[in-house]
Amino acid sequence: MFDWFRRTKPEQRSQAIGSSYTALAMLAHAEAITDAGADLSGVVAGCANLWANGLSMATTDSQWLTPEVLASMGRQLATEGNSVWYISPDGLVPVSDYDLTTSAGKPRAYRLSVPEIHGGTNITALAGEVLHIRIGADARSPWQGVAPLRRASISAGLLNATEVALAEVFRDAPIGSKVLGMPETSAGANSKLAHSFKGKHGRVLVRDSSTVYAGAQGAPDDWRPADMTPNLRDSMALESLKAAREAVLHVYGVLPVLMSDAAAGPVIREAQRHLATWTLAPIAKLIAHEVQAKTGEAVSLDVFVGLGAYDAGGAARAMATIVDALAAAKAAGLTPGEVLQAGQIAGVFDA
Repeated sequence: MFDWFRRTKPEQRSQAIGSSYTALAMLAHAEAITDAGADLSGVVAGCANLWANGLSMATTDSQWLTPEVLASMGRQLATEGNSVWYISPDGLVPVSDYDLTTSAGKPRAYRLSVPEIHGGTNITALAGEVLHIRIGADARSPWQGVAPLRRASISAGLLNATEVALAEVFRDAPIGSKVLGMPETSAGANSKLAHSFKGKHGRVLVRDSSTVYAGAQGAPDDWRPADMTPNLRDSMALESLKAAREAVLHVYGVLPVLMSDAAAGPVIREAQRHLATWTLAPIAKLIAHEVQAKTGEAVSLDVFVGLGAYDAGGAARAMATIVDALAAAKAAGLTPGEVLQAGQIAGVFDA
């Protein structure tokens, strides 16, 4: 009974900060609100535009795959790795959020959220009623696609960190400003001048001369101006930015030469052909296979139509060269057999 008057020790609880589900959910929510990450990069936005525009220009015989739908699919796959659409009698309906159940590793049913202007609508549908295109799926979760940036998170993080650091430097650093030693002034005036330097370009800061403080005679030697512009060359920021950009471009299947100022027409043509052949064409095949499996109609999707102008120009130049060669052969008195044999040796005509 004497324990009634004994003061108990207060209970103490400890929890690992940042490891709980609530902390992780709040962190993900904060990143979603602030849109933190490499998605802010102009390189990523340009790659997403190439995917979206390249797919929207594709020719297809399907009534479901309109240019708007193909462009949205390309952008979603570039940024999220997944593109989910509900098959309705009026066409494909975009899905903003979804949940699914699986059987033998394959989707069986979906719980969909369809965006509306005054809120969302929830729909429960079977897997046969949903188009789910995914890229980069892992064997441990084959029902979920993986975005290109998530597969190269180190390069994306380096690109984002470098661009943010450079943006802060150009925003806050006193670029083009100088510090000039002058005779003694009040401390308040110098402090006010120092605080006014943040983000100011081309200013001159006046400080007290150390020679005046020391009481030296003669002309002070610290009155020469000192440049305050940050030395970005030694930090290797520009080289790191270039390397991170090229890595991100490589992840999206875009050759870095496509973003070069010195790129000429043939180089750009081959870069576009490389993107269409090794990136957009496999994605188009996945889309066509998914539509055919869910709707039952045969679908063709050609992403090389946009390159036809370059092919036509090259064929026209080749034809003009062949005509000139035939005219020169006729003027030289060569027989048709000799011309054919020369063409076979050069690879112009089939043997």
